[in-house]
Amino acid sequence: MAWAGWIEPKFSVTLGAMNCFVTGASGFIGANLVHELVARGHRVKVLVRGRSDLRGLAGADVERVEGDVADAAKLRTALRGCDWCFHVAASYHLWLPDYAPMYAANVEGTRHVIEAAASAGCSRIVYTSTVGCIGLPQERGETGEHRRSNQRIIPTDETTPVSEAQMTNHYKLSKWQAELVARELAAKGLPVVIVNPSAPVGPRDVKPTPTGKVIVDFLNRRMPAYLDTGLNWVHVRDVALGHILAAEKGRIGERYILGNATGNWTMKEAFAVLEKITGIPAPKFRVPYPIALLAAHVDEAISRLTGRPPKAPLAGVRMARYKMYFNPAKAIRELGLPQTPPEQALADAAEWFRANGYANQ
Repeated sequence: MAWAGWIEPKFSVTLGAMNCFVTGASGFIGANLVHELVARGHRVKVLVRGRSDLRGLAGADVERVEGDVADAAKLRTALRGCDWCFHVAASYHLWLPDYAPMYAANVEGTRHVIEAAASAGCSRIVYTSTVGCIGLPQERGETGEHRRSNQRIIPTDETTPVSEAQMTNHYKLSKWQAELVARELAAKGLPVVIVNPSAPVGPRDVKPTPTGKVIVDFLNRRMPAYLDTGLNWVHVRDVALGHILAAEKGRIGERYILGNATGNWTMKEAFAVLEKITGIPAPKFRVPYPIALLAAHVDEAISRLTGRPPKAPLAGVRMARYKMYFNPAKAIRELGLPQTPPEQALADAAEWFRANGYANQ
């Protein structure tokens, strides 16, 4: 049964320019999404907070609405006349002295945005989740080097079983609960499509994101060692286009991993590519996981006393224990997700960071 508050959309997604609403537009994915929407002739309204850093939106012709996802009434007003809604905003922290605001933003904020977009008659509501809500790969093999071999790790997809018990930190748990809200509302008939980006890199990483900071530290020669972990590296432009394709072609209630089929690389492999791109030597020393875990425990103990965020959050070190390899075949098949080579993604990221003063050279 369709949700009673949903107004049947008056516009078909096959028509030309759409009126789009984007939350989280000042963030990394959001800013790139906005630029791609504008480049395609769509009209864009963005929700930004008064203190947001808007450098990522420079040059984009958009209408700005000041507010946040906690204000359901303002969202309903702002979304009037919109055809597509992209809910990209999220509170992303691996350590906080109090996690309640993060749950409020990520979980209840998601409900506010989706319900407001449905009431406005949006024909598609694209919710940005994370691959942290997808089941992790199981490493095949015995022990030691065999267990760490890439060939023995099978990337997972949207069908991999996963449960709340596997959400091992507050960020992942809050996003998991938010995704459950999105699924619940889709089951009630709301036109929700869920996308799960992997590890995007590229231009406009203003903050920068944790993944972007790895690249910045590498460029500044502040990366003396690495952990034996792995990510699915994807160009942020492909992720942005994946959102638009989800609005155009995505099936209601479905999840789509926005990643790269050839982007499942260890950190060591990513640094080797960065060395080739930049000429900066890659770190040679691998930090044993137990040492990294002990250091994180100490770092967080200090943070509890000082109130300042740890340099290496325990949640991040624990996630690094696993190779987060994913299979985006569904998004490639159903949406036509672009597959920019990950080497190009890293090159574009390095070039943008250097051009914008993040690197010392």
